[in-house]
Amino acid sequence: MVLALAIPVLCSGQDGLESAEPFKLGTFEIVGVALVGIVLRDSLVVDLHAANLALERDPAYPKIPPPADMLELIERYEYGLKRRAYEIVNHLVGSDLLGSNRPDYVYDLDALRTLPPIMYPGKILNAAVNFYSHVNESGTEEERAEARRQRRENRGVPYLFLKASKGAVIGNGDPIVIPYGRDRTDWEVELGTVIGRTAKYVSATDAQDYVFGYVVTLDISDRGGRPPGGNPLRSDWFVGKGHDTFAPMGPWIVPKEFYGDPMVKLRQTLSVGDTKMQEATAGDMIHSLWELIEYGSSIITLFPGDVINNGTSGGTGMGTAVRGAQRFLQPGEEIVATIDGIGTLRMPVVAEEPPSGLTGAQLPPVKSYRDPL
Repeated sequence: MVLALAIPVLCSGQDGLESAEPFKLGTFEIVGVALVGIVLRDSLVVDLHAANLALERDPAYPKIPPPADMLELIERYEYGLKRRAYEIVNHLVGSDLLGSNRPDYVYDLDALRTLPPIMYPGKILNAAVNFYSHVNESGTEEERAEARRQRRENRGVPYLFLKASKGAVIGNGDPIVIPYGRDRTDWEVELGTVIGRTAKYVSATDAQDYVFGYVVTLDISDRGGRPPGGNPLRSDWFVGKGHDTFAPMGPWIVPKEFYGDPMVKLRQTLSVGDTKMQEATAGDMIHSLWELIEYGSSIITLFPGDVINNGTSGGTGMGTAVRGAQRFLQPGEEIVATIDGIGTLRMPVVAEEPPSGLTGAQLPPVKSYRDPL
């Protein structure tokens, strides 16, 4: 009786089909292959390709080519794949196929390796100092208050920088590698906004229309800087942000229809081990997500699968406002980063093995040119 009731709704062809349950979308290693999966109840992963084939055995459902990867899913989501994902979920829920009798294309999440949901974004744009609590974190209480006051009076336009993608992007559970000789590796939890439509000169008023969904991200940072001499520019964003493993992302993407307005509900937290380091809501942001999209798209065209990160709050390792002293990551620790309504990243921290055979042009150890903390 459940199927008889469900089929007319699923196959009516009418707009406005709803999903029986909210879901998330991720990339998982299934039988040794990176495949797109639908995540249900934060515990089950549906192989989208296999589920689509199974559904198409019913002639009531039109054939829809499955996406090759998450980038293609994002590009085609509003052109048939959104409806197909809803149909798959409705079939599984309506036919009671998520229990002991589930099909072989439904897996336990814990049995799979979770990969970065997007392999890999064309570009990642990060907002710098976009939370008032992150302004002048190393100053005195009076200096911080004055810096926040001045920033409120002169917000200006956002500051965005490019973050590396392939090489830097890693998935949930993958190790964050502290580069050899670099002893000031810092953490920043951020909300990643995944672009769903090509965007150029998009107004903040219309920015939500160009969003596909949201993901938890980390902006891992090397605060050691570059040595003196040579190029006189001491600020080096490539050194600070560009190392391998410095852009964790995941554990999956929540399509925007299942999350709501992040400027209302956002809450992002980060702990190192059992110690909470960061906690913030959207009310602490200097520029809204929508302003970041307007600013970014005024400089470069944003494409489906590109990611804009909202910045981080106070509580970073380089700051002294929360703990009274600087504190950086150590091998053997674990970062736990959560955004309510999206998910949690758990990232172990390891040290890189010493390199060999270099000529001296490499980035040197911090201790070779800076005093210890």
